[in-house]
Amino acid sequence: MTTNREVAAKQKELLFPCVATYYDEPIAFERGEGARLWDVEGTEYLDFFGGILTVSLGHAEPRVTEAVVAQAKKLVHTSALYPIPAQVDAAERLVQISPIEGKQKVFFSNSGTEADETALVLAKIFTGTTEVIALRHSYSGRTLAAMTNTGHARYRALPAQVPGTVHAQAPYCYRCPHGLSYPSCGVRCAQDLEELIATCTTGRPAAFFAEPILGVGGFITPPPEYFRIAVGIVREHGGLFVCDEVQTGFGRTGTRWNGIEHWGVEPDLVSYAKGIANGYPMGATVAKAEIADAFTAGSISTFGGNPISATAAAATMAVMADERIPDRAATLGARLRARLDALKDRHPLVGDVRGMGLMQALELVEDRGTRKPAPAATTAFAEACKRRRLLVGRGGLYGNTVRIAPPMLIGEAEIDRACDVIDQALAEVGGGGA
Repeated sequence: MTTNREVAAKQKELLFPCVATYYDEPIAFERGEGARLWDVEGTEYLDFFGGILTVSLGHAEPRVTEAVVAQAKKLVHTSALYPIPAQVDAAERLVQISPIEGKQKVFFSNSGTEADETALVLAKIFTGTTEVIALRHSYSGRTLAAMTNTGHARYRALPAQVPGTVHAQAPYCYRCPHGLSYPSCGVRCAQDLEELIATCTTGRPAAFFAEPILGVGGFITPPPEYFRIAVGIVREHGGLFVCDEVQTGFGRTGTRWNGIEHWGVEPDLVSYAKGIANGYPMGATVAKAEIADAFTAGSISTFGGNPISATAAAATMAVMADERIPDRAATLGARLRARLDALKDRHPLVGDVRGMGLMQALELVEDRGTRKPAPAATTAFAEACKRRRLLVGRGGLYGNTVRIAPPMLIGEAEIDRACDVIDQALAEVGGGGA
């Protein structure tokens, strides 16, 4: 029998060292079903991170799997040089749930990195200027432009390679960059964009690029007024709003299909990936038609929107509609959040609970008064959850945020079981509570 250690050793030998893994003893998974995973040694785990919010419905979801198998038996690839029926189906479904009003057009690629970069290129083409405002604590991907956009040193392997990008303050209320408290702060982090544009740009930004909730940044959730103020300022200076829904899209935040819809702001462009195809590689950029039509140069994504991924995306969105995923995420997310808030009351290690729907986070601190980050305790907590067969994510600039985002067809019993494990792990690491 193959072991976890054997697979991990081969990976370390053969892959780039930047391909990092979780846990002191990494887990090699062999199969999955719903919210459960089994490693090569047959050990079962409850998955509460969903492949970084990518397994949106559940592992091996039967309706998606059957659609993909049927397509694979017929046709796997032709390239975008020919119209692809499954791609058109996926585009129609995507436009129906997009937060953009009116006529829209779609460009398919393979990942969130590509979707983000496509949006940035298009915004610069349409506006005729090249400066971009991104957020600190953000993550956009692994290409040179995406790394430039990313406001997180760990994921910037090189200095900024694309000139013109500046980083605004993140709407990180728990660690307000101004030392203020909401709502008396007047949402100064958003108001600061006026001075940022005046001092760090030519005064004509091409775009403001932001996630409705900062994913890798630690599920940083902004005040309700943030995007209305920030986007309003940028648009006064001629810039577009590019909304990165790679992690927040497809009902993940509850009640709405898109995270930005909670804030009542319409984007000009939207980037999607991760949960769009329940684990199959797919990225998509959606834009207002008049903006998309500005992209007249030759461009192609060889595998973008291929028959397999496009079929998976269309099937995933069909299942999401049938299962009323936004409402489901809201209901189950409320149950999850109530349990997490109760755990904060029990465990001093938890400094903050935040998020929306089935996208929730715990920020762990050494002391609630000083809010000193506790990255070592966060690593120990993840290991304690693993020993109890629960998988959670980590993130945040300081490495002290636990990210919780299970497949959205999760059940109430599984949420309760996961929260029981989290309670036990917090008690083990923090020395209190349960």
